[in-house]
Amino acid sequence: MSADPSHHYLAYDQLPQPVVAMESRWRHGMSTGWHSHPRGQLLYATEGVMVIHTDAGSWVIPPNRVLWMVTGLRHCVTMSGDVVMRTAYINVDQVSAMPAQSCAINVSPLLRELLVEAVRIAPGAALSARHARVLELLIDEIQVSPTLPLHLPLPQDKRLHHICTALIAHPADAASAAQWAASIQVAERTLHRLFAQETGMTFAQWREQARLLHALRRIACGDKVIDIALDCGYASPSAFTAMFRRHFGVTPSGFYR
Repeated sequence: MSADPSHHYLAYDQLPQPVVAMESRWRHGMSTGWHSHPRGQLLYATEGVMVIHTDAGSWVIPPNRVLWMVTGLRHCVTMSGDVVMRTAYINVDQVSAMPAQSCAINVSPLLRELLVEAVRIAPGAALSARHARVLELLIDEIQVSPTLPLHLPLPQDKRLHHICTALIAHPADAASAAQWAASIQVAERTLHRLFAQETGMTFAQWREQARLLHALRRIACGDKVIDIALDCGYASPSAFTAMFRRHFGVTPSGFYR
């Protein structure tokens, strides 16, 4: 495996097979740099957490989730912890009914094992009957897997972008919508309308989502729940845990199991 995997994907983009998969290893803090693919891409980390940035927002993808990215999406992947990444490149002109929008997808035990097996298939080689079935079942499993709320959209409006950037940098900031509206010299009602138009979320929903994704990165690093809760602006670990469970159905300590 290449010691510098940053451009290892280039050869896979040009292969004739409709689905090809590869594995790469990345150290904590490494980044792919900004790039895009002529194929759809499925990103899965068996170890570590990936933070995927796009011009329209970001995702935090832990080991029990995968990210589907549509063809041509400009993105950059940054690693939180050492990451073992498995990537499937899918030609959507040859494979129908793939998700029309980029999204985070739950990883069932079957999908996980199919991704592991797909990496073992030699790229560019003629597919055996068994390998063809593995890839067909991989596609089927992607198509029926539920999506999850791990996306943080970024607004194009420069005023809102300033607010969102500040909240990402300081998730514990407790300034109200009225205070943020005053800081950009608009009415509070205008702020709420702009957030709905630009992100599809209310101001409160967006801030909570930003805190959730910040928390996922901290949990991946092994930080204590009490420290994460306070860093996300919650008065107690129990309040933070209740919010986390409402979104993901599990406690913070149980999320990566």
